[in-house]
Amino acid sequence: MAIDIAGRAADARTPVERPSTSNAVPRRELIDIFLISFAGLLLEISYTRVISYKLFYYYTYLIIGLALLGIGSGAVAVAVSGRLRRASLGSIIGWASGLGAATVAIGYFVVAKLPLTTLDIWAYGEGRSLSNFVRLLVICAALYAPFACIGVMIATLFGRRTESIGRLYFADLVGAGLACGIVVFLIRGVGPPTVIMGAGLVLALVALSHAVTVRKPVVLALAGVVVLALLVGTVGGGDAIDVRVDASKSPAKEGSVTDSAWSPIFRVDAAPIDDRLLLFHDGLLGSGIFKFDGDISGLGRFDTDPRSFPFAVLGEEPNDLLIVGAAGVHEILASLYYQAKHIDAVELNPVTHDLLENKYADYAGRLAQQPEVNYVLDDGRSFLERSDSKYDLVWYPAPDSYAAANAATSGAFVLSESYLYTQETVKSSLEHLSSDGILAAQFGEVDYDAKPNRTARYLSTVRAALGDLGEDDPSANVLVATSPTELGASAVSTILVKRSPFTAEEISRFTEQSSEIPDVTLRHVPGAPSDGGVASKILTLPGDELDAWYDDYQFDVRAITDDAPYFWNFARLTDVVKDVGEPIDSSDPEAGTGERVLLLLLGVAVLFAAVFLLLPFLAIKKDWKKLPHKPISALYFASLGFGFLFFEITLIQRLTLFLGYPTYSLTVTLASILLFTGVGALLSERLVGRGWSVGLWLLGALGLLTVFYELALPALTDSLFSTPLAARVVITFVVLAPLGLCLGMFMPLGLGAVSRLTTLSREYVAWGWAVNGFASVVGAVLTTLLSMTFGFRTVMIVAWCTYAVAIVALRVMLRAGQTVPVSDQAEVPATDGVPAVVPHTP
Repeated sequence: MAIDIAGRAADARTPVERPSTSNAVPRRELIDIFLISFAGLLLEISYTRVISYKLFYYYTYLIIGLALLGIGSGAVAVAVSGRLRRASLGSIIGWASGLGAATVAIGYFVVAKLPLTTLDIWAYGEGRSLSNFVRLLVICAALYAPFACIGVMIATLFGRRTESIGRLYFADLVGAGLACGIVVFLIRGVGPPTVIMGAGLVLALVALSHAVTVRKPVVLALAGVVVLALLVGTVGGGDAIDVRVDASKSPAKEGSVTDSAWSPIFRVDAAPIDDRLLLFHDGLLGSGIFKFDGDISGLGRFDTDPRSFPFAVLGEEPNDLLIVGAAGVHEILASLYYQAKHIDAVELNPVTHDLLENKYADYAGRLAQQPEVNYVLDDGRSFLERSDSKYDLVWYPAPDSYAAANAATSGAFVLSESYLYTQETVKSSLEHLSSDGILAAQFGEVDYDAKPNRTARYLSTVRAALGDLGEDDPSANVLVATSPTELGASAVSTILVKRSPFTAEEISRFTEQSSEIPDVTLRHVPGAPSDGGVASKILTLPGDELDAWYDDYQFDVRAITDDAPYFWNFARLTDVVKDVGEPIDSSDPEAGTGERVLLLLLGVAVLFAAVFLLLPFLAIKKDWKKLPHKPISALYFASLGFGFLFFEITLIQRLTLFLGYPTYSLTVTLASILLFTGVGALLSERLVGRGWSVGLWLLGALGLLTVFYELALPALTDSLFSTPLAARVVITFVVLAPLGLCLGMFMPLGLGAVSRLTTLSREYVAWGWAVNGFASVVGAVLTTLLSMTFGFRTVMIVAWCTYAVAIVALRVMLRAGQTVPVSDQAEVPATDGVPAVVPHTP
């Protein structure tokens, strides 16, 4: 996000090195800020992958908050510390970059090797609960430290070179923008641990360049040691220090892994077991590649496998078939066995795709090279939206039930957005079917009889999608059966859907095939007596009765949409909050563990932000007490912090499908907001003195943009899905440019307003952006809480409302400034109050 580096680094009482009044910026300082910003973004995004592997997906919110916190608290330190204000610019850059580089190396070792069992945190009253919570805090501290050093350097550079801030901004933005452009490729090519070490090496080289200048042997020797250590870590590969996985996970057994590789999606570890190669995704069993000798006739096992259901119901060989999530190729084998003429098999993870295409191609019978198979590296939903094909079968398998079973047993995906199972996806899938085509989905259930939540939620979503297509009786269009599995789940649920009602012949083939599969239970068959189970209730109850049933059901299994695509989130947040003080059964996959983690992270964010952003003001307690109108200014700057995050994260989500790949959305959206927020901040220099009227115009512009993003953006992106990726990237930049320009102007307006309230301009500016940083850190987690509960559309509306609150607060501050005698006012900071831009990941 935009971290607001305020920086009047000196005033009449404290300057040793005053802000420069020359427009010329030494080339060294431009290079410094370029490299610092470049390293900071590489570090942040790479750590999201490491933390996702070590802990769980939802702990990546730690990185977001801690990066914001570190950079913000570093700048606070500059604002309140007399020692930092008196030190020379070169000294600060040299020592802070060296310390930052050292903390990268030490911090990575701590993060990688510190043992942790996150589920034990919830064993209240036991020693393991406290010890694991303390270890989590230690990991937080290790992640936080290098970003604090980066914050000190950025704040110092911007505060000392106020008259040349345009060139500094350019170098800052180019560094961060370049990192945005290459970080995904670096993670895929060398892995995030190596990228982390490389980011540390960049900081170490900055330190070494300054150490050479000061010509102090001790300093030079220390810098050289840090550079050498990080160079070894980078060239030798950061993977030399392997990451110790959370004990709550069940990774591959030590010594059994034959291949490991990182990707922007997750790390893949391959371990051969009997006739298959098991693939572990971020330390959890995810899929498998099966050994195949090329003999299709030898695949008779599919005759008694639940994968046979859709082919049996079709009754003839499918012409065109789409598999979304081809991962372990079992569904490809089944499709070939049932004589599919053309198979589009879509796989998201480049590591899995590469394993099947290359290293294990012969092991898998060269399936990817079969003439019937089109094995595609792509996002399944995006591929579907761009396709003009009509399919006899569109298949969403939980590959071998591994992914579904592990999502259930660990809660790993409870906070993970999934656009593959939303109402819009179901509708689009049905629209891509041939006249008698079938949509098939399969999920693993840990305990189907007690809580068939995956099946229930998908059926709810199917019912809603069929309603959108004009089908009044969804019960006639759906078949449901369950069968046992030995892979951690109690059952695999098979759901078949058609746009039109199933015919008597199709229903007969479904029931006949069920007799071929051991221990199958038919859960819903049109025309058959209802068993009174969850599936039948969801498909047959009238609307009002169904709503009442949803309200009474223990879990939240209502339909999901693209607006809130949390398929795996079954625990109601209100129930989690109510029971948060009670221990949980860590073996229960649906005990609300993921939601508790989010609440824990919110608490940690509040704690760290208060300690590192607000507590430092005790160092200038006397001056801080003199600052007038602190509550209203706090409201203004907090509103900016929350609103910025709400807009940013929502738009990253909204553009994921359009850009076709989650990491593209992350980097392109960040780069665009990064660039145009900085441009907006620079343009605002001419508008600071106009205050209230400019604020009203900006609020009106944000209102129009919010309406556009809510109503017109989906239609625009849908119409442009088929354009080349390069064109979609350009369109994204164009769409986000006005938002960035508007958001970039708010902070300078606020800084201009508070500067009129007191001569303690530097202290007030520091207070303002500290509150802004506090809100940003908390907002990174709060955005997810709000989107899970109310949806991203509501979050965007709330974002605009927070800026409306900010404008009201701005009006109050400006009026208060008009009553302050001119002699008591500070000079309006025309350039040194502009926010420096440091992006983060959602």
